[in-house]
Amino acid sequence: MAAAQDPAVRSARAVPATKVAAGTATEMQVLVGPEQGAPNFVLRRFIMGEGGGMPRHTNLVEHEQYVLRGRARITIGEAVHEVTPDTTLYIPAGAVHSYQVLEAPFEFLCVVPNAPDKVQIVEGSAPPPGGAPHC
Repeated sequence: MAAAQDPAVRSARAVPATKVAAGTATEMQVLVGPEQGAPNFVLRRFIMGEGGGMPRHTNLVEHEQYVLRGRARITIGEAVHEVTPDTTLYIPAGAVHSYQVLEAPFEFLCVVPNAPDKVQIVEGSAPPPGGAPHC
């Protein structure tokens, strides 16, 4: 029988945000992860400001996302999607994707496996309009 996990409850407002190096006007909070005892998944919140976004890139892990507020253009492979609150997304591991904020602040929850990941910027990727590169 596996050992019981200790619950972790805290206000998201108390979680520090860190700047996402690969993005423009993009910050991330780790809301629930290994430090809270979560063994399998990491729950993150991304906050993108005016002119914010991420260039075309890949990740080693899949992403499940839920848009909280704002509006953005998200490209996955060659398909372009305009997303608004209550939109859900599944981005498979290795899929090329990018984010361009259309209405700030753009915020979304992102769940990923608690596994090693690497952001790989796609060669020739231009920074999103309105800023320099960085999900």
